[in-house]
Amino acid sequence: MDSPSRVFAAVQPAAPGRELARYEKEQRPEGRAVTRHSPGDRLREVQVTGAAEVSCPADRVSVRVTVSSSKESISEATNSVSRRLEYILQAVRQHGVSEQDTSVRRFLHREVDQYRMDAEVLVTFSDFDKMERVSHILLEKLDKSVCVGTPQFHHSAECLGQVRRRACVSAVENAQQKAREVSLVLGQTLGRPLLIREEETREWRNAEEEEEEEEEEAGRGRGAAALPHLPRTPTITASSRVSVSFSLRDRSRKNL
Repeated sequence: MDSPSRVFAAVQPAAPGRELARYEKEQRPEGRAVTRHSPGDRLREVQVTGAAEVSCPADRVSVRVTVSSSKESISEATNSVSRRLEYILQAVRQHGVSEQDTSVRRFLHREVDQYRMDAEVLVTFSDFDKMERVSHILLEKLDKSVCVGTPQFHHSAECLGQVRRRACVSAVENAQQKAREVSLVLGQTLGRPLLIREEETREWRNAEEEEEEEEEEAGRGRGAAALPHLPRTPTITASSRVSVSFSLRDRSRKNL
């Protein structure tokens, strides 16, 4: 993400009670800052900002599978649904989906002179190809006695945490590269970081509605019949803006 650059460089001698004390305090976990620099030492510092954006597609997809049966007795309705449920769960297990990623709900109620049993299986896949194969098998084997819902894509908590961390790390790397180039211009050598602060974080998902509207308008312009939209894989983008302070040293001296 391109953003306006902000660079602050301090190359004047620091006041003993301010910059040197702040630096020593940040390096010590507790207690007062102890200044061990001689009066002739100068603490030089460059402050820069860095920004980055990182995008990641959804890593999970959930499919809702439902079955139902209406019979004159509770046992008949329950047995009819149970047989199909067992086949669904067996197909899911054979494709390596764990029990933690599978949930089953059942609901029995009466309709006039019959009993109706409804059951729902919610399966979450991390492998999209396996999701497609399982859906195909269930539709082929169970036909109209099963309803396979539209896949719902989403991001896991691990994926969201990773994309946020990657954005922050990339922003720090960009800030370090900027500081390194600034130090060359000033005839200095870039030292260790003194302070890193994340100033802003944002995240957003892609605008699927706008894309679908554009496709619909294009289809109408060509006179084509409206086609059902295939489920899209959503993408999340995280941005981070950081402020980093680095020490500066003369090129003739060693880095901090």
